[in-house]
Amino acid sequence: MSLQSLLLSRDPNTIRILRQTLEKLSIDMEVCRGARSGNEILISEKFDAVIIDCDDLQGGLEVLHNMRKTPSNRNSTAFAILNGTSTHRAFELGASFVLQKPLSPLNASRCFSAGLGLMEREKRRYFRHPLETGVTLFFGQNEKLDTTTTNLSEGGMALHFRGRFPRSGLSRIAFTLPESDKAMECKAEVAWVDDAGQAGIRFLETSRKFKRVLEDWLDKQIVLAEAASEKSEPQPSRSER
Repeated sequence: MSLQSLLLSRDPNTIRILRQTLEKLSIDMEVCRGARSGNEILISEKFDAVIIDCDDLQGGLEVLHNMRKTPSNRNSTAFAILNGTSTHRAFELGASFVLQKPLSPLNASRCFSAGLGLMEREKRRYFRHPLETGVTLFFGQNEKLDTTTTNLSEGGMALHFRGRFPRSGLSRIAFTLPESDKAMECKAEVAWVDDAGQAGIRFLETSRKFKRVLEDWLDKQIVLAEAASEKSEPQPSRSER
């Protein structure tokens, strides 16, 4: 579960420098050589970093602008490579970081090292860990519902329930993380409910302690998942499209 990046560029020098730079940072890089196909990939797939050769790839600026409208990558860390467009314009269109051509290994390394924390933060934010543990939902003053989680993320959880599920009035939830004796409690709201006994809960107004404990626990799960992935048989990777 290493960090995943998508590079949109037709420039051989840019591809070479960034491939070497990202490999040193343990970031997998997929290359796309067209703006149209890049738009399609960003709609359907999730990346921790999106790198766009804005001026030397026809339609590159539009891709940068459009990626902030996609459900999968609107919060991804965006790196804009410029060769004419102003830095201010790139930031207006959604860039998180900007590199100017001609690229050098040193400047590329500095830029991506600076963005590493954001990429890791985003990975943890959307990471959903499969989990079955009991959780109690409190509605209003007197009603409560005992359910079971199906997955847990930094921003909320999915649940499995039986019987009637109140669609409004949720005030807070309480649960205990596996292998931990720390009680977790926070305000929450119902994000969605379906007819198959599934519901989504969004965390609200979490305390610093709640955030710290949950983030540390999820970080541990990511490390364990990465270790398990490394032991499995490697699959052929897509490097260029």
